[in-house]
Amino acid sequence: MKIVGVAACTSGIAHTYIAREKIMKAAQKMGYDIHMETQGTIGTENELTAEQIKDADFVLLAIDIKIGGRERFKGKRVVEVPTNTAIKAPTKLIEQVINKLGLE
Repeated sequence: MKIVGVAACTSGIAHTYIAREKIMKAAQKMGYDIHMETQGTIGTENELTAEQIKDADFVLLAIDIKIGGRERFKGKRVVEVPTNTAIKAPTKLIEQVINKLGLE
């Protein structure tokens, strides 16, 4: 399973990076290939490549604000959740997304 995503919170600091870290760790523990971009107060970090997006089975947006570059995901399966959801239960979130999209 290949996953790409973006994390972005209202202040662009703590929740952005915590959400990214929690999702990354959960996905890796589950054996999935994951790349997560952050959009915060210091700009975009770990920017997703066109190749990573193309190869992804789905896009996970853990966001509380409008993000830039959303058009890159046109034609992809996109799931959007608040950063708090990703922080509180990242493994459960990933499992639910995979089930919902029928990717098992």
